Amino acid sequence: MTLHTTDKSVLGHIEHLVAEEKHLYAEKDMTDDQRKRLAAINVELDRCWDLLRQRRALREFGRDPDEADVRPAGVVENYKG
Repeated sequence: MTLHTTDKSVLGHIEHLVAEEKHLYAEKDMTDDQRKRLAAINVELDRCWDLLRQRRALREFGRDPDEADVRPAGVVENYKG
């Protein structure tokens, strides 16, 4: 992600990752490297969606959305809501 993040830049990154994910799923026989990349994409997508939700929540409560931080994968992947 860029140093200055906006909702638009987060959504753009999500779109890029989804396109790459679709490309990998279209492969007939995925290599181990492709499977690893797909797993990494899924984690990155979760982190992006988490960041976007944080930004929207901060904005909803009258705070600066730039206070949101990209959380570590371990936090996002182990979140139980």
